[in-house]
Amino acid sequence: MRNVWAGFALAWQFLTIIPLPTRWTAEALPSTFAFALRCFPVVGFLLGLGLVFLDQLLEQLFSPLVLNMILLSLYVGVTGGLHQDGLADTVDALAGGTTPEHRLEIFRDSHIGALGVTGLVLSLGLRYAGLMALPAGVRELALLCMPAVGRWSLVMGVWKSVYPRVEGLAASFIRNSSSVESVVATLIVGVGLGVAFGPVPAVIVLGVGSLLVRGYVWWISKKIGGITGDILGSINEGVEILFVLCAPMLVLLA
Repeated sequence: MRNVWAGFALAWQFLTIIPLPTRWTAEALPSTFAFALRCFPVVGFLLGLGLVFLDQLLEQLFSPLVLNMILLSLYVGVTGGLHQDGLADTVDALAGGTTPEHRLEIFRDSHIGALGVTGLVLSLGLRYAGLMALPAGVRELALLCMPAVGRWSLVMGVWKSVYPRVEGLAASFIRNSSSVESVVATLIVGVGLGVAFGPVPAVIVLGVGSLLVRGYVWWISKKIGGITGDILGSINEGVEILFVLCAPMLVLLA
């Protein structure tokens, strides 16, 4: 039980800026990182519950335009902007790099280029537009499941992947992942999606999502020799945006 709690605490503190009484250290056991990966979707559903609660609380106080901007701002803030930073860095590296070594060097640069800023603005705009387009009855389900689907995609991204550097923020997760973590995370998200949207939409989301994530990992690995934490951030952003945009169609498939 202690290992499970340590894994959850590690996942929570890696994916959010909200403190917990228990803190993990850099000397965490490999099994702790493995349990943390299994808890990624759980953290996602908790974040989703927070979004639903805030949406219900504030919908009578603000117009939809303002409310969606508040939700988006709070969501980015609570997660520390980690995935947005990863997306911007990924765009810069892929657009400006000519070799794997050059691309990795751009990833290390703390500055964001014009293309990275453009990609970040477009991604936030797409997410905002997706939130605005969610119809009543689908909105709550999408807000609940969106963060969980995004965190599940991270687990699928690290599965059988290679970290191209000696050390880094995501290295321990990538090197301690296995098929068990992917299966457990998929089951957790699958149950949540099944309850929210129905079994058929759940299978479609997981199937299409797995193909997209693994295809992207394969392609990006050809570019830089593996995946980094920034790459995982771009995966989370892409999957969440696609999920929000496609959520209204999932109801039709139920």
